[in-house]
Amino acid sequence: MTDDFLSQEEIDALLGGTVEETPQEPQEKIRPFDVNTLEKIIRGGIPGLDIIFERWVNEFRDAVRSVVYNVNLVTKERIYTVRYGDFIPTIPLPAAFNIFTMKPLKGNALLILDARLVFVIISVMFGGPAEPFKVEGREFTRIERRVIEQIVEIALETLEKVWSQIYPVKCEFVRMELNPQLVNIASNSEKVIVVECSMDIDGFEAPFFFCFPQSMLMPLHDILFNETGILEVDLGWKTVLLKKLQKVLARVWVELDKKTIKVKDILDLKEGDILLLDKPKSDKTVKVYVENAYKFKGKLVPPTKGYHTIRIEEKIYPEEV
Repeated sequence: MTDDFLSQEEIDALLGGTVEETPQEPQEKIRPFDVNTLEKIIRGGIPGLDIIFERWVNEFRDAVRSVVYNVNLVTKERIYTVRYGDFIPTIPLPAAFNIFTMKPLKGNALLILDARLVFVIISVMFGGPAEPFKVEGREFTRIERRVIEQIVEIALETLEKVWSQIYPVKCEFVRMELNPQLVNIASNSEKVIVVECSMDIDGFEAPFFFCFPQSMLMPLHDILFNETGILEVDLGWKTVLLKKLQKVLARVWVELDKKTIKVKDILDLKEGDILLLDKPKSDKTVKVYVENAYKFKGKLVPPTKGYHTIRIEEKIYPEEV
């Protein structure tokens, strides 16, 4: 009878309890590598931008005291370059994302005000302490929005004043957003230049940020990366370049009128055919083009020495075309 039962060793062998498994080497986990995550290391700062904001914090501090006299200090903390998608999530919410332009530079920039800073300003303006009150996910009230807009207007006016000492710009407020997903001044992979500042109000200090797309400031690269913040112009080279430009040949032509003709009618044209224009005989105004650009508005005048003559009446600027 005992031969009909399995021994403990045989049971363990069947259940795999004592079977020694050969240890397997851990497989190396393969992860995809995105070359877009590689950051270009920029050694040194942005000297021109440093100079601009060192001047701006002083101008802004004096100007904002006309609204919030409790402001003790406005400082520029640091300037750094980061991807837009990595910067926006670091902003604590709620916050006021104020979009503005700097014409003639292309694109939009941001002035971000921390909610704590806004509430402290509101508090001290109405005689309260410099302490932020509790925020429970609500939006800014109409009064709070008006105060924010007032602070932004002062910031942009002083920024325009300081920036124009180096390069003339026109700062214009576009709109304010509370949801960062609605603020798309750049793609997530695009690099932005962040200027981190702080404001001290009766001992309470809170941050605020300027955010510029790197592509927006690229036309000013030579100025911003200059140690003095001033672009030095070689007057001799400027004179030579101007003389060469004045010798460039340009095709100037006049458009008397426009007429639409079918292709089959064009194919039927032969020498001696006359094309009738729709323009009234009394209308002497014509368009004068330089190459393919509409540059002047002219007027037909009687021929001079056998040549057809156009008198220039008005210059046309690009924004009018």
